[in-house]
Amino acid sequence: MSERMSGWTDGRMWIALIAGALCTAAPLRLSAQSLEKRLDRRLAAAPWDRNLWGIAVIDDQGKLRYGHDEDRLFIPASNTKLLVTSVASALLPPDWSVKTSVYAAGPVADGVVQGDLILYGRGDPTLGRSKRCYSIDTTLAGACDSDPYAELRQLADSLRAHGVTAVQGDLVGDGSYFEPETVDPAWEGYDLNWWYAAPVTGLAFNDNSVDIRWDPDTARGGPALLSVSPLVGDLTLENRTRTRADSAPTTIDFFRTPGTLALWAEGDVNRASHGGLESFAMPDPNLFAARAFRQVLAEDGISILGTTRSTTDSLEYRSARGTPPLAEASGRPLKDWIFPILNTSQNWFAEMLLKQLGRVFGAAGSWHEGLGVERRFLIDSMHVDSTQFAVEDGSGLAAADLVSPLAFTQILRYTRSHRGWATFEPGLPLAGAPGSLRNRFQDTPLAGRVRAKTGSIGRVNTLSGFIEFPDGRFWTVSVMANHHARSGKDVLAAIDSLVVEIGTTKR
Repeated sequence: MSERMSGWTDGRMWIALIAGALCTAAPLRLSAQSLEKRLDRRLAAAPWDRNLWGIAVIDDQGKLRYGHDEDRLFIPASNTKLLVTSVASALLPPDWSVKTSVYAAGPVADGVVQGDLILYGRGDPTLGRSKRCYSIDTTLAGACDSDPYAELRQLADSLRAHGVTAVQGDLVGDGSYFEPETVDPAWEGYDLNWWYAAPVTGLAFNDNSVDIRWDPDTARGGPALLSVSPLVGDLTLENRTRTRADSAPTTIDFFRTPGTLALWAEGDVNRASHGGLESFAMPDPNLFAARAFRQVLAEDGISILGTTRSTTDSLEYRSARGTPPLAEASGRPLKDWIFPILNTSQNWFAEMLLKQLGRVFGAAGSWHEGLGVERRFLIDSMHVDSTQFAVEDGSGLAAADLVSPLAFTQILRYTRSHRGWATFEPGLPLAGAPGSLRNRFQDTPLAGRVRAKTGSIGRVNTLSGFIEFPDGRFWTVSVMANHHARSGKDVLAAIDSLVVEIGTTKR
C-alpha cells in the first residue's frame, strides 16, 4: 500500500515494525484494554472503510476478545472447506477409505467375460492422482507414485491372476455411486473448463482432468510445443500458437468446445519463457476412467471386444454389483483426503468429500444430501446458529456461500476438542511450512505460530484458524474481507497485520 493515512499503518510496515522491535527488545505485548479501540480505528480508516470486514477472536477460555460484525454473513471463499473437513473428521474414522471394484455382468468361461466388464467407483478422489500429488499433499509415505495408472494396473493384474483374457461385451465406467449431476449449479460457467471445477463423479481418475504442457519452440515463428498427459481416448488439441521474440508478451490460452474433447490453444509464447502447465476438466470422467482402464487392460493382454462407455444409472448393473468383484483397489485414507483440501485448498477433493457425506450418512451421494448432513451436524453437534451460515458447495467456489466469522471460530474450537482433530490438524496450513501459508507471517512474532485456512476469490480474502502461544494455549481467529477494491497482495498484508496485532496482545 502506497497511501499514507493517519490511523492506518500499511500491513507490511506494521509487520516490519514488530519484527524490528523483537530484534532489540523483549517480546512485544500490546494492551488488551486497547485492542478493540486500535482495531476499530484501523478498520474505520481509508481505504479499508470502503470494504466489509468481519472479525471474531475467541480466547482459550471461549471468551470473545474482539468482534467486528462477527455474526454477520460474509462470502468465505475457500474458508468454506473448513465446514466439510471438520464434519467429515468428526463423523468418519481416520482410516476410512473407499474401494474401486471391477464386476462382470455375466459368467467368466475359459478366461472370457460373457458380458460387460464394469469399473465401479465409490467416489475415490485419490485414484490415479499422481499429476498433482506432491509431498505437501499427503501424509502417507509413498502415496505420490510416478504412474497415474498404478491402481488401474493393480486391477488389471488381478484380472489376469483370475485368468481373464478377454471381455465379450463392453467396458463400462460406472459412476452411479454418486448422483448424475456432476457440476454444482452455483458455479460460474467459465470455471467449468478447469481442473479446480472438474466434474464430481462416482468414478474418478487423475483429478478428472488432463494436463497440457506448453513450451516455446526453438525457432521464432514456429508453434509452441504442446503435450497432453494422460492422453486417453478421443481428445484432440489444435495448435494455433506462435513463438515470438524474447521481448514479446506470452498470451497463450486454451479453449474447449463445450461438452466435447475438442481443445485448441491460441496466442503467443515468448521464446525465452520457461513454459507452463494448464489442466483441463474432462466432461465425462466416468468415461475418462474407463478409457484409461482399457489402455491398461490392453497392455496386460486383456482384450475388449465391445466398445467403451459410461453410465450413471444405478439400476443398470445392480445385479452385477451384488456378485463378488473380480478385482478391487483400496484408496488412500481420510487424512489424505483432508490434507490437500486444507493445505493446498484442493477444490475437487472437497466436493468429492461432501458427496461422500451425503452417500454415507444421507440418502444419496449428492450436493443436496451432503449439505444436509453437514448442516445438521453443525447445528446439532457444534451448536452453530442456523442463521450463521448458508452454503452451496464444499469448496467455496460458489459466490453464494455465506458464513459468519463467529461460526468459523465455533467450528474450529469444536474440531480442536474432538477426537477427529488428529485427522484434521495435519492438513491445516502452518505459517512458514509448505502449503498456502508458506510465505505468510515471515519475520513476525507469529512466524510458525499461525495455523489457519486461507480463502481467496474475486474481491474476497479470508483467514480462519488459530494463533498458538508458546505456553500451549491458543486463540481462535477468523478475519474476513469482502467487497474490497485493493490488490490481493495488499489485502493479505492487511489481514496478516491485524492477526499479528491480535496475537501480540496481552492475554
